[in-house]
Amino acid sequence: MKDSEVEDIPPKHQKVFKQISEAGKTVNQDVYVVGGYVRDFYLNRTKDADKLDIDFVTVGSGIEIAKEIADRLDADNLSVYKQFGTAHIRHDNMDLEFVGARKESYRRNSRKPVVEDGTLEDDQLRRDFTINALSWSLNEENYGQLVDPFSGIQDLKKKLIRTPVDPLKTFEDDPLRMMRAIRFATQLQFDIEEQTYRGIEEMAERIEIISKERIIEELNKIVLAEKPSIGFDHLFKTGLLEHFFPEMVKLHGVEEVRGVRHKDNFWHTLKVLDNVAEMGGDLWLRWAAIMHDIAKPATQKFVKGTGWTFHGHDALGAKWVKPIFRRLGLPLDERMRYVRKLVRLHLRPIALVSDDVTDSAVRRLIYEARDDIDDLMMLCRADITSKNDYKVKQYNRNFDYVEKKIEEVEKKDRIRNWTNPIRGDEIMDALDLEPGPVIGDIKDAIKEAILDGEIPNEHDAAFNYMMDIKDQFVEKQ
Repeated sequence: MKDSEVEDIPPKHQKVFKQISEAGKTVNQDVYVVGGYVRDFYLNRTKDADKLDIDFVTVGSGIEIAKEIADRLDADNLSVYKQFGTAHIRHDNMDLEFVGARKESYRRNSRKPVVEDGTLEDDQLRRDFTINALSWSLNEENYGQLVDPFSGIQDLKKKLIRTPVDPLKTFEDDPLRMMRAIRFATQLQFDIEEQTYRGIEEMAERIEIISKERIIEELNKIVLAEKPSIGFDHLFKTGLLEHFFPEMVKLHGVEEVRGVRHKDNFWHTLKVLDNVAEMGGDLWLRWAAIMHDIAKPATQKFVKGTGWTFHGHDALGAKWVKPIFRRLGLPLDERMRYVRKLVRLHLRPIALVSDDVTDSAVRRLIYEARDDIDDLMMLCRADITSKNDYKVKQYNRNFDYVEKKIEEVEKKDRIRNWTNPIRGDEIMDALDLEPGPVIGDIKDAIKEAILDGEIPNEHDAAFNYMMDIKDQFVEKQ
């Protein structure tokens, strides 16, 4: 790196690099900064980062040099992974990873490489992309010199993702690199070099030997990008998406009957996803956007005099969330239930636009959405993808009206964090009942009365209502 570039490196990083240089000299091993940190430096992405992963390659033992630098940094958190020949130190918001230079060879039906000690050149040859093969020397004789054997700097300037060797060999060795190419292209908003792109198309089927855990890690990084549609566009056009998320691929296409067409639900979904990303939605709201119309192909029907309908796609899509999450390796906990809820409810708010909609209908939506009502409304607004400005304004006015109704009803009835004002033990004491299903039936009756507006959401009103209806339940027990 040039003197002017050194000045751009944060002082705490410069200090660590100098100490690692001295450690390399002590153990008589050449050492280099490699990969993401060097790439991101030239992209001006390292200055303001709160936390950084910095990788180092040494011609020799990564563990030996890590032990030396741990002593110099007075670090007591050295982690050694003998099986992989790597070591890790966490220091001052930096994750420092050390590995010995190596070369790899692969068998056709395995992702596990045969690993041997190698030179820096060997190590750079096994890198996935030219922009990730950049390195800086930390050695005394050429400290700071850029090592760029595959013109990675030029590819950074051209905003290009390219493999350092034949892409078929690169993707044969590790098919996950196809996902990584698309992930980097999405995050950096770079193009994928033509030969590299053709390599992904040709090797797409090989992604099936990759574990779902590794695939979903890359996919979620695409979902979290500033404009995730870039990645899904590439995944679809290269054929990768078909191999792990066929339900999304089935959204693509337009049918026509008697001159009546429906919109392409694949590109609509990507627009909704981008809209949610632009609004600042988190990973799981973005997954709700991806899944909100997932069952449209299964519910699609042409009705004479009406046109294309997708009745029930919300309910069916909600049922599909769990099995799709399980297959993709996504969590099956409250995050899955959150996505399932938003998919199930995403058509409900627009149905509340009419002036004659009752407070009861609004109460029920608030009760079902609970604390996720704001996210639901964000998804509904993101679902507006019309190119007609008048329609967009009208839809947004409609949602303004719905949100006002929700605010008014919630202020009056406090349903958002609703719990039944009558506890089970209170019901048993007041009505001299034993534990059993009837207690739940009584609580449900009280809930329905509150949601229907028959009684206010208050303890005394709920208790008096219970005493009025108790006979039908007491007789049942």
